[in-house]
Amino acid sequence: MTAPARWLEVSFVAAGEDAEAWSDALLAAGALSVRTEDADADGPLEQALFGEPGEPDGFHAWPSTRITALVDAQVLPGELAAEAARQAGLTEPIALAVEEVGERDWVAATQAQFEPIEIGERLLITPSWHREHPGAAVRMVGGRAEIVLDPGLAFGTGSHPTTRMCLEWLERELPAGATVIDYGCGSGILAIAAARLGARSVTAIDINPQALQSTRDNAAANGVTLTVHSGDRPGCPPAQVVVANILASPLRVLAPMLESLVEPGGSLILAGLLERQIDEVASAYREIELRPYATREGWTCLAGKRANPTANA
Repeated sequence: MTAPARWLEVSFVAAGEDAEAWSDALLAAGALSVRTEDADADGPLEQALFGEPGEPDGFHAWPSTRITALVDAQVLPGELAAEAARQAGLTEPIALAVEEVGERDWVAATQAQFEPIEIGERLLITPSWHREHPGAAVRMVGGRAEIVLDPGLAFGTGSHPTTRMCLEWLERELPAGATVIDYGCGSGILAIAAARLGARSVTAIDINPQALQSTRDNAAANGVTLTVHSGDRPGCPPAQVVVANILASPLRVLAPMLESLVEPGGSLILAGLLERQIDEVASAYREIELRPYATREGWTCLAGKRANPTANA
């Protein structure tokens, strides 16, 4: 006997400028959650949606946005849409799509979205539930240094293009026994990767207390030693490699400080910027010439070396 549906997904297409108002109104009208996506996805009108805080020229929803609300199965979709339209001062949607959602293992469904990720030839990012012995010490797997990392509150699982490009630079370019600074460490994935790849010392810096705690926890789980402290007081000596995977605006503002953290002959790697932001970010750096190292899905990673005046002396 089939169990009755516990929830319904109610979806419709709206103009992008109304997406936020619809989302707020649906939640106020009783929706359990609301998600938005490109109504033109997988078609010729599909658009990549990028942006970051403080960018007034960015748009915040697709021109044609599909809005999907999760509601209790007892809710009448038409009444929900009518009430949300009334609260938002919008016209009721012409067509509603309704799909039943049965009971499911939500933890397993979420975990299924995160698979092990191979980076180059030397790194493997593994969620703990994919390990045969979850509590065992990290090891080499098929010649790759394993990093055990679960999705959490801090950014950085290796799946986002910006994180992946930084990992690729570390996997290919990190000098043996290098000193490393990871500025804006998030989950600590880049700092941990540097340590697993043989860095002599690694400093992880962030302004978010949750990120700092996540980095400490993840470092301990991976058996590596990091120096972890708040970004409002870096207070650390320059390093051979400095990586900053944040956003374009802070990358511009922090340019003098980030350059000062790179020792002569050292490398600076920046990520978190879009292709269209390459020139404006690179031009903020006066002492290090930055060039695109990799580009993926509209995002770019910049890399450059600080000159070493004594190298040719």
